[in-house]
Amino acid sequence: MKSFRWTLSMNVPERIGFVNITSQVEQVLKQSGIREGLCLVNAMHVTASVFINDDEPGLRRDYTAWLERLAPSGEGAPVYQHDRTGEGGGDAHLRRQLMGREAVVAVTDGGLDFGPWEQIFYGEFDGRRVKRVLVKIIGE
Repeated sequence: MKSFRWTLSMNVPERIGFVNITSQVEQVLKQSGIREGLCLVNAMHVTASVFINDDEPGLRRDYTAWLERLAPSGEGAPVYQHDRTGEGGGDAHLRRQLMGREAVVAVTDGGLDFGPWEQIFYGEFDGRRVKRVLVKIIGE
């Protein structure tokens, strides 16, 4: 069995944003030469996420509104216990927990084996700096 590791650099200019990284992951898969196996895509920061869903602008706006209701930020937001440590970003940590850490996709015949409309997204909840996404592919 072979394995291949690659990291993508992400720098979302806003504090919160969603980036479709499907084509980047497909390029990494092609570079790996692996035709059958599994592809792990992992946000390597505690205030970012990787998830799979539809690439539809209304859905991305819904994510933002939903996350704001569940883990408010900005003026009028609760004081998170985490923020009392001096680090800040309590809302971003909770948002990452809700959206998930990683996605795993089957690799079949050299391609990502998606269902209809599925795409891979990077979710940023405390942006404006460089973060990494790990792509690890194992198989034959």
